[in-house]
Amino acid sequence: MEERKEKVLLVGLNITNIFRKSDNIEINDSMNELEELAKAAGADVVDKIIQNRQSRDVAFYVGKGKAEEIKVYCESLDIDIVIFNDELSGAQIRNLEEVIGIRVIDRTALILDIFAQRALSKEGKLQVELAQQKYRLPRLYGLGKEMSRTGAGIGTRGPGEQKLEIDKRHILNRISDIKRELKEVKKNREIQRSQRLRSNIPIVALVGYTNAGKSTLTNEIIKTHKEYSKDKNVFSKDMLFATLDVTLRKALLPNKREFLVVDTVGFVSKLPHDLVEAFKATLEEVKYADLILHVVDASNSNYDLQMNTTLDVLKELKALETPVITVFNKADKLDYEVNAKKDEDVVFISCKTGYNIGLLLDKIEKKIMGNLHKVAILIPYDRGDIFNTIKNKTNVENFEYKEDGIYAQVILDESDYGRYKDYILD
Repeated sequence: MEERKEKVLLVGLNITNIFRKSDNIEINDSMNELEELAKAAGADVVDKIIQNRQSRDVAFYVGKGKAEEIKVYCESLDIDIVIFNDELSGAQIRNLEEVIGIRVIDRTALILDIFAQRALSKEGKLQVELAQQKYRLPRLYGLGKEMSRTGAGIGTRGPGEQKLEIDKRHILNRISDIKRELKEVKKNREIQRSQRLRSNIPIVALVGYTNAGKSTLTNEIIKTHKEYSKDKNVFSKDMLFATLDVTLRKALLPNKREFLVVDTVGFVSKLPHDLVEAFKATLEEVKYADLILHVVDASNSNYDLQMNTTLDVLKELKALETPVITVFNKADKLDYEVNAKKDEDVVFISCKTGYNIGLLLDKIEKKIMGNLHKVAILIPYDRGDIFNTIKNKTNVENFEYKEDGIYAQVILDESDYGRYKDYILD
């Protein structure tokens, strides 16, 4: 039998006063995103309510009167959970539950729940649990019976409770344990990263808002590699936070030069700070990239806000100095023709139809080739091993067998340029 989906009601707060006019577009977009998040968690969204107030109510967030209205509404619709669009304090959750009579969670708990469902690697699971424990710590007193729940339904998944009452000491000890385990994982990742950096293979990192198409684009790019097979594809699906774990795959530029593609976790507005902190170590891969592809959903009417959200996280990671190509995906959904200038670091593509994927690869090559050298070389016949090495690493143009050796036009990176300088023709 199919598991019954939990019926949820979404509640948002729109702050309005004489100094700030009501921004219905902003709150509606935020509520629509909350709906998608709830669906991603496996919920059945029954309805959405937006409360207009001049300020947040300290005790009940939307006010006690509104909370009582919500109670009646939930009873009539047989609602299981009420999800609020902002982060609530433990006291607010407790007060709202006492009035409404059913489970109340906030946007942060919802996002953490999705991450708990989607994390696959050991590191990913540890990072999510760390964020969840930090979220629970200041809410021990306020949540009361909420802390006694044993993982059943949206907002309760993840590490779970090993005892009915989780005390402060237990959470602090668990946080210390997780941090210790993550340090070990980080050491291993740093060793792997240093090996990649020594190999001088260019690294291209994909970043962007969740569901912009990063993983789908990754799969399109890695098809260029001679060793590509479908089992190397990263998981992609039309849903928020389809993938959490950072993945690395090999790909080839048009000149046959090999590079690494790094697919990262997507971002979302009001992303819990503890979650950003927890995933910083993983996202550090972006800092070491030679090029960043900022993937944007061109069909989303609120794409500018999504772009700013991504840029804010990149700023926090201190990765804004890395060259960036802005990739507007889903161009097939646009009802107008898009033409970006060839010299701009912007390209409109469609992973679905393959539109402009070749142009994007050309732009990537142009960016990466900035520190490469196009030269003519002459390799003696007794050093054919050098020619084979170069041929396997890059695209060899116009090579021919001459009297005193093999002549070719090649593209060399800085290390190979120094290594084979004795065979470079002036």
